[in-house]
Amino acid sequence: MAQTPAQTFDLVLKGGTAVTPAGIGRCDIGVKDGRITALGTVAKTKAKKVVDATGLHILPGVIDTQVHFREPGVEYKEDLETGSRAAVMGGVTGVFEMPNTKPATTTAEALADKVKRGTGRMHCDFAFYVGGTHENVADLPELERLPGAAGVKVFIGSSTGTLLVADDQGIRRILKAISRRAAFHCEDEPRLLERKVMQVTGDPSTHPNWRDEEAALIATRRLITLARETGKRVHVLHVSTADEMKLLAGAKDVATVEVTPHHLTLVAPDCYQRLGTLAQMNPPVRTARHREGLWRAIADGVVDVIGSDHAPHTLEEKAKPYPESPSGMTGVQTLVPLLLDKVASRQLSLERFVDLTSAGPARIFNIACKGRIALGYDADFTVVDLKRTMTITNDWIASRSQWTPYDGVEVTGWPVGTFVRGARVMWEGELTTPSTGRPISFLETLAPRFDL
Repeated sequence: MAQTPAQTFDLVLKGGTAVTPAGIGRCDIGVKDGRITALGTVAKTKAKKVVDATGLHILPGVIDTQVHFREPGVEYKEDLETGSRAAVMGGVTGVFEMPNTKPATTTAEALADKVKRGTGRMHCDFAFYVGGTHENVADLPELERLPGAAGVKVFIGSSTGTLLVADDQGIRRILKAISRRAAFHCEDEPRLLERKVMQVTGDPSTHPNWRDEEAALIATRRLITLARETGKRVHVLHVSTADEMKLLAGAKDVATVEVTPHHLTLVAPDCYQRLGTLAQMNPPVRTARHREGLWRAIADGVVDVIGSDHAPHTLEEKAKPYPESPSGMTGVQTLVPLLLDKVASRQLSLERFVDLTSAGPARIFNIACKGRIALGYDADFTVVDLKRTMTITNDWIASRSQWTPYDGVEVTGWPVGTFVRGARVMWEGELTTPSTGRPISFLETLAPRFDL
């Protein structure tokens, strides 16, 4: 790349290999006022601070679009500070947090409270989903456009918390009311109720028998039909079955698709035999046929994003006998190393990793100024060592729950640094900058500016 014009910078990342719209190559990056202002060859003398990135890859900041940080109401499991601490320790620069807190995020007051709690206290940038319910449909057009709102989240099947819209009429009313892309947990509630007898006390391997692939497929099919009927955009969260992927491949006109690292890396029945209830999630981890179907959908371009579905519970809660044990596991901190390990094994290209974790989220949710390394964009970077081999351990986990189902798993590829709007918030496993998190902006809800 060419020498950049003379200017001064707050920060220069020097000597790294960057993934930019121009490709993968050696590239210095100049940062001023939290934005990228130079790409190419930048002189050290022009910077207030220089970070030597020699031998490292600089990726657009990873955005995890599905986390549960439990605040307010269930802070003994997690809160916004500890959850975001785990995020940046794992190389994640932005998160979308879910509405099933106590109280649920279903009103303007609840959303504003979360934004206030997160601003300047969370270590990464953030947005919060508003829960769509039967009771707040009339308010959703306003709620989805408020500052800090990631959009609307709807539970078609019951999972965690009290949010549930199981009927087609309720889903239809929500879709007709909103204008932004809405996210959905797709499991068919009538089938879940009908099959609850499939649970075997003390045997978590029966979890996918109860919440079977047909329950997911029925709900996803219903959602696609309603999206087309109403002419609205939907985002199907944590898709767990090969059958849904075949359906969703023919629904790209209305539906975008998320998969999770645990559905890509764990497999039944092995995970239940090894981990017991620590592997219990909604929707469940399934057999190898489904895991292979998810990877095939990634290769075919059906999948748009990978989100962690970080959903912590205490080890004491997880130790309860199934089905009293809650569904959920940590994930925001292990997302990057687990996927980089797939890059190392060539199951995933680095370019596709970037597409699924930064460019994809920015594209489908219309995030402003994030998701790529380009002039004018926020200086959000996930700096990684693609060759470093490390072992994931419970001791490394910064979540308040302090455990991971990947304890003892060796990976190749590791997050070395996390930069949020030019601030180096994590470097080599240490927090280096006080919390500076603020709400993510979206192109569909930008406020007028008068300082131009």
